[in-house]
Amino acid sequence: MAIKIDKKITGYNVVKPEDKLAATPVAAAPKEAPTAEVIQMHESVERPETLVGSTFKIKSPLFEHALYVTINDIVLNAGTKHELRRPFEIFINSKNMDHFQWIVALTRILSAVFRKGGDVTFIVEELKAVFDPRGGYFKAGGVYMPSIVAEIGGVIEQHMKNIGLIHDPEMDDATRKLIAEKRAAYEQAGAKKKADVTAAPVGAASAATAPSDTESNGFPPGATLCQKCNTQALVLMDGCQTCLNCGYSKCG
Repeated sequence: MAIKIDKKITGYNVVKPEDKLAATPVAAAPKEAPTAEVIQMHESVERPETLVGSTFKIKSPLFEHALYVTINDIVLNAGTKHELRRPFEIFINSKNMDHFQWIVALTRILSAVFRKGGDVTFIVEELKAVFDPRGGYFKAGGVYMPSIVAEIGGVIEQHMKNIGLIHDPEMDDATRKLIAEKRAAYEQAGAKKKADVTAAPVGAASAATAPSDTESNGFPPGATLCQKCNTQALVLMDGCQTCLNCGYSKCG
């Protein structure tokens, strides 16, 4: 196709096909919505000036003085929907300095694990599996503790539950109802047996009616240790061992 030029030519340029495509206006790509930077726990997270935490008291027959366990938490992504509260450091204090070295070593290692990030809940089971060669003891509530280290693990577990890091499986209504029925039947049978024993000597009667450690823990006297929940709440009912705390039964 011929084009007539009416004016004087003062200059020229060679236009290539790719230049024409580049000159064609293209619709601007939509901008991506800004995304929030979610901070997870890792070693490089610096310790803020202020931390929030909790202090737990451990009174063990293996120690003359009580232990005070303080766990401080760091709050990540504060004020956002991604806000997290994670353990950052742990301290254990006591008047008893006999075990100072291993207590300091334990707290430093645990604090390092906390700051490492990731799933740190595994340390609970590791600590609770430590057994004292001298034997364990029962704490308030009839829960058996194989060692003082295991109770420290129990304290860390409770703290992790408080901040939402560990969640207990909910007991269904049927299990709750079964435990209530079993406990009521056991207490009724015990009351009937006590009523039948009315001619016992005064000394024997007072000894029989004296509250035992198990009674003070809220479970019937003579209850044994449940292997599932580690609580002294296992009783014999209808020829079957039944736990009045978690509902476990050897008969299924």
